[in-house]
Parts: sequence; C-alpha cells; structure tokens
Amino acid sequence: MFLFRGRKKESILPIPQDGSVQRRHYEFYGRVQGVGFRYQSVAIAKTLGLTGWVRNCDDGSVEMEAQGHPSSLDALVKELKALPYIRIERVTVRELPPERETGFRTTY
Repeated sequence: MFLFRGRKKESILPIPQDGSVQRRHYEFYGRVQGVGFRYQSVAIAKTLGLTGWVRNCDDGSVEMEAQGHPSSLDALVKELKALPYIRIERVTVRELPPERETGFRTTY
C-alpha cells in the first residue's frame, strides 16, 4: 500500500496480457435510474473483484465500464438482471482495452 495525501491508496498492478482481463463498456436501458442500480452495481462489482465505474446518463440510461475476468463481467450483468426492482430492457456492450486502475466507483 502507498500513502497518498493521508489516505491509503492501493498499488496499481500491471495488466496481464493473456486475455484473462477484459474491459467492457455497457449502456443499460429500461428502469435503471432511481432504483439503486448504481449502488447495486458497485456492491456486486466489488464482490466479483472488478474495477471500473458506473454513472447515470441524461437520457435515463446508465453507463458503465467494468474490467476483470470475463466470467466475472458476465456474472455482474446476470446479477443486475436478476434484481426484482431493476428492469433492464436492453444492453449494449463493446470491448475496450484494459486500463490500469483500482476499485469500482460511481461517477457523475
């Protein structure tokens, strides 16, 4: 761990080049705002060991970039779809190059 302005900061590890880490950009449409989508996304992503971010968009959708093992990325979307108060009607996904980062957060 490194100390950064009085706070602990996780060290950033190199990205494996063997395909075991993927980064995906998601756009979720449906009943995805005002139902705890971002909160649940952060909680599930942290449990799965993913990094990235999630944010609300002006058009009522939610945008997310998540990075980690492909099976963990699939599990994140599956768990979000299973939540009773969230109704995902459509998801767009595109692959991105992995980034060096730590944690999963809500951004604005």
